[in-house]
Amino acid sequence: MSHTIQDSPLGQSSAYISSYTPALLFPIARAQSRVHLNLTDTALPFYGNDLWTGYELSWLDRGGKPQVAIAEFSIPANSPNIIESKSFKLYLNSFNQTVCESWKQVIELLTRDLSEAAGAEVGVSLFSLEAFSEKALQMLQGSLLDAQELTVSHYHPEPALLTTTATPVADEQVYSHLLKTNCPVTGQPDWASIQIQYSGQTIDPAGLLAYIISFREHQDFHEHCVERIFCDILERCKPQSLTVYARYTRRGGLDINPFRSTEAVAALSLRLVRQ
Repeated sequence: MSHTIQDSPLGQSSAYISSYTPALLFPIARAQSRVHLNLTDTALPFYGNDLWTGYELSWLDRGGKPQVAIAEFSIPANSPNIIESKSFKLYLNSFNQTVCESWKQVIELLTRDLSEAAGAEVGVSLFSLEAFSEKALQMLQGSLLDAQELTVSHYHPEPALLTTTATPVADEQVYSHLLKTNCPVTGQPDWASIQIQYSGQTIDPAGLLAYIISFREHQDFHEHCVERIFCDILERCKPQSLTVYARYTRRGGLDINPFRSTEAVAALSLRLVRQ
């Protein structure tokens, strides 16, 4: 069962329950935002997933000693629901005083509950802090857009900024650290780096950067912001192939990293300097 944004725990005072409570998870139908992009779940123009990293996960072993782990979750983009992030945090914290027999049991519980909330199979991996520390910080690939001199006047999404040039067909990868969007309920800022890879007529880099910046005052969930960017580029620039990957900074012990592509490929799990 999915809910509306207005009913979510965001912006409300919440008790922290420290015993396992899967009912804390709050699914929201993706269709509520996709309708504004004229998207239906049966005819999506992309493949992809939402990669989440959970930095605050702990439970008790059989002797009552705390265990800690860092979790990675992969939620398919074609799942009917997203999971509201504060409810996700509250759910993870409900393991704090819960006895689990093994790491395997924790993975099984997480997989079952999150898959039920999302409406599709969710991938779950747990890492010790030592193992996760081996994931070296990386940088997005391609040409950085941000050094361009630019006059900016749009701070709400403006697809008309996206144009192509007369340059022959390109196979290009670019990225920017200037994506900022806002929570649709609390208005809190969400910061991200974004990578765009495409083949087709060359996209004007100044217009593309101005377009990315135009999300600065836009309020929506991370997943839907990336889908809007993907759909606007697809519609305005008509690339032969397109991939959009945003890595958001963490809030509440979670980061959310939506990946959308015209190709059925998997997103790389990265750690950026702001993550």
